[in-house]
Amino acid sequence: MSSEPAHRVVVTGATGNVGTSVVRLLSEDPEVGSVLGLARRTPDRSPAKTDWAPVDLTSEQADLTRLFAGATAVIHLAWAFQPTHDPATTWRTNVLGSIRVFDAVAAAKVPKLVHASSVGAYSPGPKDHAVDESWPTHGWPDAAYCREKAYLERTLDTFDRAHPRVRVVRMRPAFLFKRESASEQRRIFGGRFLPGPLARPELLPLLPDIPGLRVQALHTDDAAAAYRLAVKSDVRGAFNLAADPPVDAKLLGEMLGARPVRLPRTAARSAIAAAWGLHLLPASPHLFDAVLRLPLMDCTRARTELGWHPERTAPQVLEEFLQGLQHGAGAATAPMRGRKVG
Repeated sequence: MSSEPAHRVVVTGATGNVGTSVVRLLSEDPEVGSVLGLARRTPDRSPAKTDWAPVDLTSEQADLTRLFAGATAVIHLAWAFQPTHDPATTWRTNVLGSIRVFDAVAAAKVPKLVHASSVGAYSPGPKDHAVDESWPTHGWPDAAYCREKAYLERTLDTFDRAHPRVRVVRMRPAFLFKRESASEQRRIFGGRFLPGPLARPELLPLLPDIPGLRVQALHTDDAAAAYRLAVKSDVRGAFNLAADPPVDAKLLGEMLGARPVRLPRTAARSAIAAAWGLHLLPASPHLFDAVLRLPLMDCTRARTELGWHPERTAPQVLEEFLQGLQHGAGAATAPMRGRKVG
C-alpha cells in the first residue's frame, strides 16, 4: 500500500449509487487530501475535503483535462441506464462520454484510472461455478448495457497499450444495492409508479423460479471500499467484486417466506417484453436475457491483491435494500432522492 499522503481524487458520476459511497469513504480517509466530485447536478452539501463541479460528459465543451490536472487518480463511475428505448442516447453518455474521460486522463497525465466496469461486461458463463477475471468480456450483444460495458473493455485494452504509464484498474462488481439507492433503482428498473411499499414479504406468497436466474449481489459501500483501496495501492487490471452466497429463487424464498414456483423462461420474458413495449417497465427484455446468462464471479484476486473483503453477505444486502424500498429511502442528491412512488 502507498504511504504517500494527500491523494487528490476526481470522481465522475459522484452523486449516484456508487458515487455517493465512494466520495464519502474517500473524504473520511486521512491519506486523501481532496476529492472533486463531477455530476450533471451537484448537491447543496459536501462531505469533508470535497468540492463539486457541474459536468455533462456528453458535452464537447466540458474541459475535463483542466479538471483532472494534478489528480493522483480519476474514478470513472458516470453511467446512464435510461432511456432503454433509445440506445443511441445511452451510447453518447456511456461510451462517448467515457472515451472523453479516458482521453482527458491521458492528456492531464493522471497516473491512475479506476473504471467502473461490471459483471455485465462478461460473456455468457456458468452458474454452477465461479470464473476469474480472465473470462471473456464480450457481453451479451443484444443488451445495450452489456454492449456498452464490453465496448469500453476493448477501449481500455487499446488505452493500456497506448498509455502504459497509467495504471488502469477495472472494477467488475455484481449487482450493487444499499438502502439509500432503493428509490433510484426502483425508478430505473421498475418504473416511476411502482409503489415501493409493495416490497413486503407477506404480499409475495409465491416467487417465480426462472431457469438461469442465479446472480450475485454486493453492498454499494463494500464496492466503494474496493475503489478506495485501488486508489491507494499499486495494482492494475481487473477485479471481480461480489458477496456470498449467490442469489437464486431458493435463497429469496427462504428470506421472504415465499414458495418458489417454476416459471418458464419464455413466459417470463414475454411478460417483460410486453410491459417494456408498452413503456410500463423501464428494464428491457434484452437485459433480462443477459442476466440469465451472466457467470458467477470468483473474487480471489480482490481479496489477495487488494486486501478486500465484503462486510455484508448477499442476504444482508437484499434485506437492507427491501427495507429501503418499503420506506422510500434515498439520499440528498438529485439521482438518489427518496420517495415511495412517483
